[in-house]
Amino acid sequence: MAETRIADVIVPEIFQPYVIQRTTELSALWAAGIVAADPRVIPGPRAGGETVKMPYWNDLDGDAEELSDQKALTVNNIGTGQDVSVVQALGKAFGANDLAYTLAGDDPMRAIGDLFAQWWVRQMQKRLLGVLHGAFAATNMSGSILDISAAAGAAAVIDKASFADAAFLLGDASAGLTAVAMHSATYTKLYKDDLLDTEKGSDGTTFASYQGKRVIIDDGMPVAAGGLYTTYLFGPGAIAYAEGQPKTPVENDRHSLAGYDVLINRRHFVLHPRGIKWTGTEVLSTGDALGGHPTLAETADGANWTRVYEPKAIRMVAFKHKLA
Repeated sequence: MAETRIADVIVPEIFQPYVIQRTTELSALWAAGIVAADPRVIPGPRAGGETVKMPYWNDLDGDAEELSDQKALTVNNIGTGQDVSVVQALGKAFGANDLAYTLAGDDPMRAIGDLFAQWWVRQMQKRLLGVLHGAFAATNMSGSILDISAAAGAAAVIDKASFADAAFLLGDASAGLTAVAMHSATYTKLYKDDLLDTEKGSDGTTFASYQGKRVIIDDGMPVAAGGLYTTYLFGPGAIAYAEGQPKTPVENDRHSLAGYDVLINRRHFVLHPRGIKWTGTEVLSTGDALGGHPTLAETADGANWTRVYEPKAIRMVAFKHKLA
């Protein structure tokens, strides 16, 4: 009897949508509402190129005028601006030896799809953290960062008061911050200090919260020398998401002489901090853009980003602190 091959159980037209759907279902960032698709704003990176333009309306400005029968009201314009996101174009190939044990399942395509989806969750969160590192390193983003790490002793350590200071960097817009992403070591510190609460979501699942904000634990969160941790506070939809369409999203390959199958999966997507524009300044100055889409290191470079929204309209805050 012939062996089961990947090509026998993978249907590309079904596999790719399933992997994309499962990626969003498995990610805590999506579950918390931090990452949100908005096809009205971002049509998706389908038309080619390395960036996606995201035009927006500026807020209305000026004071109200007193009505008078002696003069007409002054007509004011509504201004526009343009945000720009960078397209992440990635792919991965796995050999059958890595996936062979899944072929014994009742639904091998779903089993392989789940494995790939879990892998993509980790990769997309890694890419997003790189983007956030670069975005907050932009020269005009300092007003959205609270860094207490250089303070003496306990003043450098995260606690209830300093966390509140970070949230209130947005002033009266701070109520819009609904989730916080932190390293597990930060979570452990808050847990030991008995500062965490448990809440139940609308779907019946329970989750930890801190000062009313849903907690997301990710050990990919930045940790710098000297025990400097970065914690991010987010509002709903702070990260814009759009999925593109590579020319060949899914491929199977058979290495007959070596006796193994290969499954290849490619994805184009946008994970963009709304209101912080990708400029690609450093990428263009070095000529790296000629080689393809920006690398993880390039997206983490603050020289490639600039804030275009007003600070309060950016639903994110970075909090840098220590744990002891």
